[in-house]
Amino acid sequence: MNSLSYLNELTHFPSPELALVEPNGLLAVGGDLSTKRLLEAYYNGIFPWFNPDDPILWWSPDPRAVFIPKLHFGSKSLIKALKKTHWRFTINHAFADVITACAQPRSYQQGTWISSDIKTAYFELHQAGYAHSIEVWDGDELVGGLYGIPVGSTFCGESMFHRQTNASKAAFAVLNQHLAKHHFELIDAQVPNDHLTSLGATILKRQDFLCHLKQSRVKQIPASIWQKQEVKLEF
Repeated sequence: MNSLSYLNELTHFPSPELALVEPNGLLAVGGDLSTKRLLEAYYNGIFPWFNPDDPILWWSPDPRAVFIPKLHFGSKSLIKALKKTHWRFTINHAFADVITACAQPRSYQQGTWISSDIKTAYFELHQAGYAHSIEVWDGDELVGGLYGIPVGSTFCGESMFHRQTNASKAAFAVLNQHLAKHHFELIDAQVPNDHLTSLGATILKRQDFLCHLKQSRVKQIPASIWQKQEVKLEF
């Protein structure tokens, strides 16, 4: 039976399969944003998503939007546009700046779900070696980026931003290339939407996603692949 759980009364998350149908994927309320709690969530296909004035809400939607990592990501027009830029790309050079930029409200939004508590929690994940960022630079200016959390051979994407046209897509192309080179099997993009579909997202039933995650999370990916580095985008 689908039901909403209250984490203040529970030590661990309930099964994601118990998440509500409406709103789609809402599983639990409360708890905290400690590194231990967040890692347990991601390792079980669950993520936090809530407005700053709301209690912490935990989700596992059905279906799920995912990507298969590719060495060469993007349409012909995107690749053509990226070839004309002079951007450079880094990994884990500016995590705090990336999440701060992701927290800025978009022109079509009233606010942002990335509150100060979220920023603090994910920066602590980063400092502990569990959360990572991709940066896009125009000279010394940060113009795009994204961040997320790897779970075995699955990368759980959280948010991205751009300050120049195509800069977030460039960050995603760099992520794809990096993950494909290191034998990642899936990028979790969480909730399906038209934008993700336009980028080539595949839709998985929650049960299929969780089955993959269970197999993926035991795979050992060297932590060294996330060391601070500058990378080249190959076309």
